[in-house]
Parts: sequence; C-alpha cells; structure tokens
Amino acid sequence: MSGVNDDADASLVERIRETPQPAMRWLAGALALFVLEAGAVVNAVTGLFGSPVDIPTLLSRDVIPNNGYQTPAGVWEETFLGLSAGQAWAFRVVLIYLYAFIVAWWVWRGYLVFRKHYRHADWTPRDDMVDRLRGHRWGQFGAIIVFMFVVMALFAPALGPTTVERTISDPYSYHVEYYEDGELQNTTVGQANLGSRSQGNPDRNVGPMQYDDFGRFHPFGTIPSGKDMFTFMAAGARVSLFIGLVSIGISGFIAAAFALLTAYYKGLVDLVVVITGDSIMSLPRLLFVMLLSVVLGGSWISSIYNGGFLLALIFAGTGWPFLWRSVRGPAFQVAEQEWIDAAKSFGQKPRVTMQKHMAPYILGYLLVYASMSLGGIIVAVAGLSFLGLGISPPTPEWGRAIDMGQAYVTTSSWHISFIPGVMIVLVVTAFNALGDGIRDAVDPQSEGGDTSTEATAGTGGGA
Repeated sequence: MSGVNDDADASLVERIRETPQPAMRWLAGALALFVLEAGAVVNAVTGLFGSPVDIPTLLSRDVIPNNGYQTPAGVWEETFLGLSAGQAWAFRVVLIYLYAFIVAWWVWRGYLVFRKHYRHADWTPRDDMVDRLRGHRWGQFGAIIVFMFVVMALFAPALGPTTVERTISDPYSYHVEYYEDGELQNTTVGQANLGSRSQGNPDRNVGPMQYDDFGRFHPFGTIPSGKDMFTFMAAGARVSLFIGLVSIGISGFIAAAFALLTAYYKGLVDLVVVITGDSIMSLPRLLFVMLLSVVLGGSWISSIYNGGFLLALIFAGTGWPFLWRSVRGPAFQVAEQEWIDAAKSFGQKPRVTMQKHMAPYILGYLLVYASMSLGGIIVAVAGLSFLGLGISPPTPEWGRAIDMGQAYVTTSSWHISFIPGVMIVLVVTAFNALGDGIRDAVDPQSEGGDTSTEATAGTGGGA
C-alpha cells in the first residue's frame, strides 16, 4: 500500500498522481490490447444499430481468411497459410477466444492493482465477496459459459466461417469459387446455398463439421435454406444479448428506483407502486408480451434493430415488478437502519441518502436476480421467434433455427433444431449458475439453503 492511502480524503486521481507507475503500466497494456481489436469494438457497437462499419482488425477474416477453394491436387488457395478452410476458421476462433481471455485477465489484474496501490482501505467486505465467488465452482462454470456467449455475440462477424451479409442478407451479391470436373467455376453464394441445403435426406444434408460441394466448411452444418448455421447462431447470439442487456438494464433501473422510493417514503408511495406492480404481475406475462409485440409490431419502434429494441422495451415494462419485489425487502431493511435516520436528522437530501446509503446495499441483490432473469429473457425471445413473433426475418435468432429444424428432428438433418436447443439450455443454465454464485458471494448464509436471498427479500418486504 502506498503512503498516500493513509489520507482518507485523497481522491483516486490524487492517489494515482502520487504513485503513477502501477497505473501507467496497466493502462499501457490495456491500450495495446484495445488497439489490436479497436476495429472489432467499433464494428460490434455500430452493428447493434444495423449499420456495422467494416474496419479490419488483427483477428479479422481479412487477415486470417478461410473462404478459399481446393484445387484437384488437394492444395488450398486463398486461405490463411494454405490451410484448409476448416483449419483456418478454427485457428481464427482460437485466437479470438484467447484474446478475449487475455483481456478478461488484464481487467482482473487492473482490479488487483487498484486494490493494492490505490484503495483507501487494506480490506473491504467486497474482498470477501470476491474470494467466495472465486471458490464457487458452480458460479465459475456459469461465468465461463456466459463469457464465451458474450464473446460469441461481440465477435460474431469474425467468428463465423462467413458473414451474415454474404450468406443470409444478400447472398446473390457475392460469389464463391470451386473446382468441378477439373475446372475452376464461379457462382453466386445464393446459388451455392441452394445446393447445400439440409432438408432431411442423406443426399441433401450438410451436417456439423462438414464441407459442402463448393468447398465451404460448416462447423454446425447448414439450415434448410443452405445458409451456414454457425454464422446464423453467432449473429443470433448478438440479438439475444442485446435484447437481454437492454431489457435488464431498463427494468433493473426502474426496480431499484421504485424500491428506494417505497422504502424511503413508505405510505402512499409504497401503496401505489405495490398496486401497479401487482397488477402487471397478475397478467400472464408471455401472453401479454405476445399481445404487445403484435399490437406494436407496426410502430416505428419495431424498425429499430429489426424489432429487437421493441422486444427489449416490452420485457423491461413487464419485468420490472419481479425485480422490484426481489429488492424491495432489502431496501426496507436498510431504510430502518440507524445511519439512515441519522442522515435524515442532519437534513441530508433524500436523493443523496438513497444514492449513497441505500443503493449500495441492494445492488448485490439486484445483480443476483438480474443475472438469473437474463436466462429467462433469452428463452422467451427464442420462444417468440419460434412462434414467428418478435424479431423480423431474416434476422438470425436461435428460436427461429429451432422452428426451421423441427420437421427434421428425426432425420439426418437433426442438427438444425438440436444445436440451438442445446445452446439455449446451456446459456440459460450458465446465467442461473452465475446468479447462484453471486448470491452465495453476497450472502454466504444463503449457501446450502439456510437463509436464501428470496427469504430475506420476502421478510424485508413485509416490514
């Protein structure tokens, strides 16, 4: 610990100025990692709004191409280092995930640098929470799967063996080269897709880890229209993540705000929010979401991100009462503490009291339930897409893949429904596992079922 940390009034900037070397070393490494993939970050952010900017990066398909063709002599042309299309794709995927894990490790290292050199106290309760989470194997499993899901969503354009524009959105504007009868042929991607369809028959199926007749590698096989399924799933992960994060962010903000207001003011304010929240919770949520998606489907909001933003708003509007009920109890508990009464007696503004003394107490509970709710939103979005609602075609979505493959479950094209179904189960389980880990880290008494967070919230809610 640096000597400047003895001054409890020193700001973080002042502490960094006093001992700049650790912070500068960490910042230099962070900038180097960012520069390597700055284009991917820009592409991911702009892609959320439907108009991605094509900026090449170190790990892009332009640097490590896998779209090539094999000569009659067995030599691959126009692929990275002459590797086969599958090997070039796998090499790029491994490098992307390696880069992502290094970034995650560097962020963790930054937290350790802050804790060692720039934090006021040598120990805080957060340290015990982090240590408990590091020892929670089930939570770590969830964190790893969620991390891989997030990386798939953020780096979807580079992870796929092809791109959404090339194989899904506008396949007849792109071409593919291949050898047939000893001669190099050229055809559109759309025409090639017609020859690579998976429709249940052994002679009309491209399964997982197979090449089609045009020399294109398909890690997850193809869908009935012949489009690459891995590209479809990676793009669909971005859609699901966008809807989940936006809806949870909005509903979490509303839930936290109402929890703090009802706990601080009680009385009529609490009664109004209780009646409003219970009224929304009394409705069958899935049917209500379906109704709103149909009614609002023709509005201008539905044009934003192909209906994704509309779904996020609908899930936020119908989901905040559940999160509010979860954090209402802890908010009431902290509102009864002596330091809250002391803040009121000293004339502190209600907003400051709620922000500084009450919000940090409920943040952990909100994080637990938000992480668990994300899995439910992913399932709901998939269910709506399965029913033909929500995301507008041809935008990729996991539920739509299950719908397309349901007629081929017992055929040689079983992969169309099976793979997205397994991925949905895995991701939802991972979010729940991560939520369990966070819950046990925040409230160690909840581990083993002695005193669950739900029970705590329920008890506080009745205070």
